[in-house]
Amino acid sequence: MTARDILAQIAQVLAVLVLSPLIQGFILRYEERVQLSRGPALLQPYRDLWKLFHKQTVVPDSASWVYWAAPVVAFTAMLTVPLLIPVLTNYPLPLSNMGDILGGGLILTVGGFFVNLAALDSGSAYGGVGSSRTVMLSILAEPALILVFVGITLMAKAMLPFVVNHLLVADSSVFWGPTHLFLVLAFFLLLLVETDRLPIHSSTHIEVYMIEEARILEYSGPLLALLKWASMMKQFILFTIFCNVLILPWGLSVQGTAIGIGGAALALVLKFFLVGAVMVAVETMQSRLRFYRYQEPLAASFLLAVLAIIANQIR
Repeated sequence: MTARDILAQIAQVLAVLVLSPLIQGFILRYEERVQLSRGPALLQPYRDLWKLFHKQTVVPDSASWVYWAAPVVAFTAMLTVPLLIPVLTNYPLPLSNMGDILGGGLILTVGGFFVNLAALDSGSAYGGVGSSRTVMLSILAEPALILVFVGITLMAKAMLPFVVNHLLVADSSVFWGPTHLFLVLAFFLLLLVETDRLPIHSSTHIEVYMIEEARILEYSGPLLALLKWASMMKQFILFTIFCNVLILPWGLSVQGTAIGIGGAALALVLKFFLVGAVMVAVETMQSRLRFYRYQEPLAASFLLAVLAIIANQIR
């Protein structure tokens, strides 16, 4: 363990912490631009967080310790996952051996689990609606995500995301093979669901559409800021796995120098803008679906993950 590795590890966490609102701002702005609206400023999420951190916290009378703990747990979980995945470097850093790709997925799930508990703990009817809808989505989304991770593991014969990154960079036949392409499509569909881009979600306070907003409706002030920031970081982390592990595994620092880390951060932002533009196009072109049709894209993702595993076995 060298000082350079420690600094690179800190830089990875800071990249997720600092850049995640920028990606959210880009998506929100250009969703409106595509629809011929002006849209919010690119840095609006930073302003919103600053405003929330300076507001008063109002707590429901029925709230217990779970209500207070959920934002902290969710925020901490999102700061832990960057230690395990290739954010800026293409080699494992000192704490990367704490867990593999399935461990990272479990940590992401823990944050969401506590937010669901807090939504129920608040005693709000909207919290119950948001939690129940989230669990309904998770019933299909989580098995599909596990199958995607299993497919990645079988393809690379390892559970470390760094190994997958090196394999795809070194072997173009694997990159363009059916196993990898099926996994990319399956993960992209999950990405739409997990980042609230599926056209049954809504970021507005409309009861018939609310999912994520309903879960955190009883939060305010700094606690709400932590939850919103954690949600942005979750989106950033999923984008990172999709880009740096699966679809665009280039542009990472090889030696961990300051120039390399800076170049990797710039490359990461460019990758995210590209993927964000694709997601904006997909979300804009799709008409809003009725909620019960959530199973269709998730079932498609599950099927693609199964096809990826089958294709890997007959390769």
